[in-house]
Amino acid sequence: MRVYDAESTRRRLLAAATADFAAHGIAGARVDRIATGAGVNKAQLYAYFGDKLGLFDAVFRMHADAVVDATPFTADDLPRYAVGLYDAALARPELVRLAAWARLERVTPGDATTGDAKPGTATTGTAAVGRKVEAIAGAQRAGLLTGAMAPRDVLTLVIAMALAWSAAGLSDAASPDDPSADHERRREALFEAVSGAFRVARPSARPAGQD
Repeated sequence: MRVYDAESTRRRLLAAATADFAAHGIAGARVDRIATGAGVNKAQLYAYFGDKLGLFDAVFRMHADAVVDATPFTADDLPRYAVGLYDAALARPELVRLAAWARLERVTPGDATTGDAKPGTATTGTAAVGRKVEAIAGAQRAGLLTGAMAPRDVLTLVIAMALAWSAAGLSDAASPDDPSADHERRREALFEAVSGAFRVARPSARPAGQD
C-alpha cells in the first residue's frame, strides 16, 4: 500500500507542478503552491525531487517522453512525422509552454519534440537527436531527401513547421476545441509543406488525425 501511495503522491505533485510551471514559469512557480495543490507538504516534495529545478526536470521529462513515444520518427517519412508532432502538441500544450519558459529563463531543457530533454543543462546534443540527424543524413544519401540542407537543419525546420500552430508559434494557436475541419486543413497544409520543402521522393499517404 505504501508503494501505491508514494506513486499516487508523485503523480499529484507532477500534475500540480505542470500547471504551475506552465502558467508562471520556473522562477515564478512556487513550491508552497505546488505542494498545496498536490495535497502534500514541502518536505515530501523535496524528498521526491530535491529542489524546484529537479521538479521542473521531472515535469518536463514526463511530457517530453510522452510526446516522443506518441510520435515515431522515420527519416524517409518526414511529412507523417510532422503531422504526428502537430497532434502531440495539440494533446500536450503544456510541454510547449514549459519549453518556452525554459528558454526565456535560460534553463535549457533541450528539444521537447525529439527526445533531447535535459532540463538544467546548457547542451542540446544528445544521442536521441544524433540518431534522428544521422537517419536524415542516411535518407539524403539514399536520395529520399534533399541534400541542400544540413541534416540537423532539416530536423529543426520540420519541428518548427509542425509547431507553427502551437503556443510557440506566432499565429493563432490551435486548440483541441477547434472544429475538426480546421485541424484537418492544417494537417493537409503541413503534410504538403513538408513534402515540398524537403522534396520527399515517395511520401506515404497522409494519416488522418485524431481530434
